[in-house]
Amino acid sequence: MNGTTVGLAMFAAMLLMMALRVPIAAAMFIPGALGYWAMTSDLALLNMLKGSAVARLTVYDLSVIPLFLLMGQFATQGGLSRELFRAAAAFIGHIRGGLGMAAILAATAFGAVCGSSVATSATIAQVAYPEMKAHGYAGRLSTGVLATGGSLGILIPPSVPLVVYAILTEQNIAKLFAAAFVPGLIAALGYIAVIAVYCRLRPALAPASEPLPWRQRWRALLGVWPIATVFVVVFGGIYQGWFTPTEGAAIGAIGTFVAGLAKRELGWQGIQRAFLGTAETSAMVFMIFLGADMMNASLALTQMPAELAQWVAGLAVPPLLIVGLVLLFYVVLGCVMDELSMVLLTIPVLFPAVMGLPLWGLELQDKAIWFGILVLMVVQIGLVAPPVGLNVYVVNGVCKDVPMSETYRGVLPFIASDVLRVLVLLFVPAVSLGAVWWLF
Repeated sequence: MNGTTVGLAMFAAMLLMMALRVPIAAAMFIPGALGYWAMTSDLALLNMLKGSAVARLTVYDLSVIPLFLLMGQFATQGGLSRELFRAAAAFIGHIRGGLGMAAILAATAFGAVCGSSVATSATIAQVAYPEMKAHGYAGRLSTGVLATGGSLGILIPPSVPLVVYAILTEQNIAKLFAAAFVPGLIAALGYIAVIAVYCRLRPALAPASEPLPWRQRWRALLGVWPIATVFVVVFGGIYQGWFTPTEGAAIGAIGTFVAGLAKRELGWQGIQRAFLGTAETSAMVFMIFLGADMMNASLALTQMPAELAQWVAGLAVPPLLIVGLVLLFYVVLGCVMDELSMVLLTIPVLFPAVMGLPLWGLELQDKAIWFGILVLMVVQIGLVAPPVGLNVYVVNGVCKDVPMSETYRGVLPFIASDVLRVLVLLFVPAVSLGAVWWLF
């Protein structure tokens, strides 16, 4: 068999295994191993397996992932996420749709110390949904807001998929974080605007309530100073060059740990849950890494990435149209895969093809950063879009009294906001690259 046939067979086998509910890591690893064996020999495959895990898991840069996850776990177990929602709700919770807007703001702030969409969705849902339900918010609006707001966990740095993208494409993590800030804030503001319009058109979905006295508002605001301090120290230190992203993640984990202890909400059981949750998520991430490494090594042998890059470069169509089709491909792929698996599987194949295109006159590094942010924004849509929408499942597990079909209907207006934001980023690269040019 030639390389193209083997590559297509590997993809078909992977999709079939995913449809049969085989874990994504195995669904990538098994076809990859068989494809590698078909292109080489059994001894070559064994030699590959002997060193691939060690080569991947001993990469120093990957230690940033469990450290950022641990920082988010300490913030959750230490009650910091609850303080974020209380502060936002104290100032804007009384306006129509205000609790939904407060949930978005809390998710934005929590995403700045978390890096995981699933963790952000689950944490903010546990805090915000009881309040929204008690104030008469419709289940469709509440769960739609929480599922979509949870995706801010990967849009606002630190972002685990963005770290993975940086490692795969050999880009600067700090520059990618800087490029993600403005688009992430635009996403949060866009969601707030959607809530405002939605509640004006359908006022019965979100009743207004009485405002709190200013003394209570300021008291609630004081509760967020620990997490604000951690954010300023971590990202201020990274961009000032005081420490690397990995060192910043370690400092952030220590900071949230101390903050949780100071609040007297992070006990021994909470510490155990934080380490266990970090270990479980990290193990899942690294298993997907190993599966994707096997698949991508096999694809490299088939020469499919190089052939795809040559084919794309030879197409007589506008380069932006090609990028648009790639982004559309990510939306479709998001219907069956999680965000990390998509990045790990597709970037080694698609990145060389996109880098070979003339796009807005950008230099290679700027083009790589711009494309990474675009991928992050589109991958985020897959977290809430049917028929899978991982965040929808997570929120539905917390808000068990709301049918999943209602949550899917609730996220549709927010997806419209996502599409508009992606178009702006596609046609105006300065939106994402401006912060990079300014800071670096």
